[in-house]
Amino acid sequence: MKRDPLLWVATAAVLTVLASAEYELARACGFGTYVAAGVPAALDVYALAALRARRDVLAVVLSLIAVNAASHLVEVGLLPVSVALVVAVSAVAPLVLWRVHRLSELRPEPAAEPVPAVAEPAPEPAEPITVERAPEPVDMAPVGPVLGPWQPVAELAGGTGGTGPDLLGDHFAAVRKAIGEAPAEPATEPVPPAVPPTGTGAADIVSEDTANTTFGKRVETVRNWLQTEPELTGGDIGTRLGVSDGYGRRLLRTARGDS
Repeated sequence: MKRDPLLWVATAAVLTVLASAEYELARACGFGTYVAAGVPAALDVYALAALRARRDVLAVVLSLIAVNAASHLVEVGLLPVSVALVVAVSAVAPLVLWRVHRLSELRPEPAAEPVPAVAEPAPEPAEPITVERAPEPVDMAPVGPVLGPWQPVAELAGGTGGTGPDLLGDHFAAVRKAIGEAPAEPATEPVPPAVPPTGTGAADIVSEDTANTTFGKRVETVRNWLQTEPELTGGDIGTRLGVSDGYGRRLLRTARGDS
């Protein structure tokens, strides 16, 4: 019930008026002085319990109206006290006991007020623990030379089945491939300058008076060489052109204009 002073005052006044009529009805039905006071008390408790539980309110109101009206009708002589009336007034107390007990079972329990949770202080961080781990082995192919099957010293010295230069080169190439190293590209060999055809043929025995174009070209080539290397000899020219020394001296004399 609401905690309203006016509501409590009105409830007390109504129950007092009803209690007087209920007491007189109980006395008229043969109840004693003290026992008759229990009838209005029981009805008042039932009314308060129903209002608080918000159940049986209509039944309480109808019961109070019926008891109050019956009391006044008996008082003015309009309702005789009969067996039915005495039984009805006597049943008030057991009925009130049953309903009040049921209302107390159906009343919901008050919800517990939430208790504000107190935040616990955060624990201080512990010192970090450093765990040292042993380094894991790395799977790598061996870089050093790997010895093959045993061979006699005589076979190694003779080059039959030993670790000769070719076998060592193949071995290190396989090692580089295993470790992912790209093989080194072989160095490009210098291309020798183009030289006229070598050998001593018919051009070596013909004179300069003939129409031999090879001799004339070689003479022109020697003249160009002499401009930068005047100390060239017939043997040097023969070596460069791949001809005999005598033919080289002949070319030198012709290029210089010697008789």
